[in-house]
Amino acid sequence: MTPIRHNGPGGSERSDASAATDAPGGTARPADDTARPAGDPVLDAVRDCVLAVGVRRTTMTDVARRAGVSRMTLYRRWPDVRSLVGDLMTREWIGVATGAMPERRPGVPTRTLIVDGLVAGVAAFRAHPLFRKILDVDPELLLPYVLDRRGASQEALLELIAEGLREGHADGSVRPGHPALQARSVLLVVQSFTLSLRTMTDPDAPDLSDEAFLAELRTILERTLTP
Repeated sequence: MTPIRHNGPGGSERSDASAATDAPGGTARPADDTARPAGDPVLDAVRDCVLAVGVRRTTMTDVARRAGVSRMTLYRRWPDVRSLVGDLMTREWIGVATGAMPERRPGVPTRTLIVDGLVAGVAAFRAHPLFRKILDVDPELLLPYVLDRRGASQEALLELIAEGLREGHADGSVRPGHPALQARSVLLVVQSFTLSLRTMTDPDAPDLSDEAFLAELRTILERTLTP
């Protein structure tokens, strides 16, 4: 299995979502409805609800109505809205991350593909309407996955990055090291750019624009991973 481009891992945020929702990792596909993972109509419905009113104002009744099912049907699978949103986050975030990973190209070292995918992934996350809505309206829902524990989508991103790093070790394009340690360190960097970049940009200073910081992220990753 190639880690540079493959279908996203399965799994659910269910074990963590009962307490809180999940956080957050070539050219990324646009973060619009055309790039949405194919999926469960119930998850599609909760996505629409959250985009319309935010997580705190979304109810199981709202989701059931949009999905065309009964509330009891929802409760058989999810105990509350937060667990529903947790599964939605897992689906959407893994879809964004795998969609950002470039295709393998002859003669292109694995390190370049990893860096391209991570930088594109940060841009895609920040443009994703659901991610932006949660960051703007319900940012506290992301805190457990920044401060306390990893969620299912973070585990999937770590697996994706670590597989790429192992291939980079094999072809000599990535600095030797423990794959899990390197993957976790890289995700910490990428996650901080994803969540906090808007606190550092300056719309009146071209040298401090989003694009400038993404270029700086590319430099950081290249220097970190180059042998």
